[in-house]
Amino acid sequence: MRSADRPARKQPVPHDTSQRSDEEVAEAAFGSAVAAFQAGLEDQGALRAEFTFEDIPAPKRLAPFATATSATVHRDGADIAWGRLVLLYDPAAPEGWLGCYRLVSYLRAEIDPEIAADPMLGQVGWTWLIEALDARTPGYGAPSGTVTRVTTEGFGGKEEEPPAHGYEQRASWSPTVPGPALGPGDRDPAGLDLAAHVTAWCDSLAAAAGLPPLALGAHALPAPGRGAEQRQRRRR
Repeated sequence: MRSADRPARKQPVPHDTSQRSDEEVAEAAFGSAVAAFQAGLEDQGALRAEFTFEDIPAPKRLAPFATATSATVHRDGADIAWGRLVLLYDPAAPEGWLGCYRLVSYLRAEIDPEIAADPMLGQVGWTWLIEALDARTPGYGAPSGTVTRVTTEGFGGKEEEPPAHGYEQRASWSPTVPGPALGPGDRDPAGLDLAAHVTAWCDSLAAAAGLPPLALGAHALPAPGRGAEQRQRRRR
């Protein structure tokens, strides 16, 4: 892992399809979506000192276009939570997606024994995501996922180690805008505000890690420079 220069934000590409192939239109739409996704990560990196982000390979079989990031949450010199967020784009608008875009999330965090024993952990953990999406985004649809509690016990040479407890959440949802769902003919991601969905995801990861939420409306101050020393995100 190494620090790298902040990538230039891509400018939205006009969606004039009159002289471009379907593939070119799809690539332009996804480029705009990736720019918004990365902008959200950059803002969160500037606002959340406990978070470190890193670009990771995206799955290749879920959609024709995909990008992904991982996040690690640090506190008192230790890693206490981890996450992965994948943005999928399929111009065919698969059934159940409510449009051309889908976000897939995985979260994992260490938790105290008292929290692990709470029978409401699953419901509360799922609420962390739903409340964040309600508060941060212009809209979302078809949320789906699971919450799992994990207890690790040592035996043999490790029997003296105390049990460790963890929380895992797997989820997916579709970013939407008010009004009719996006379809194959409406690929422009501008109204979806994908940066807001990144913020909501970070809120849910922070909740799992036991960190306080950011105030609504918080924004990162413009960086004085664009070099690596000002960059909060980390890339491979």
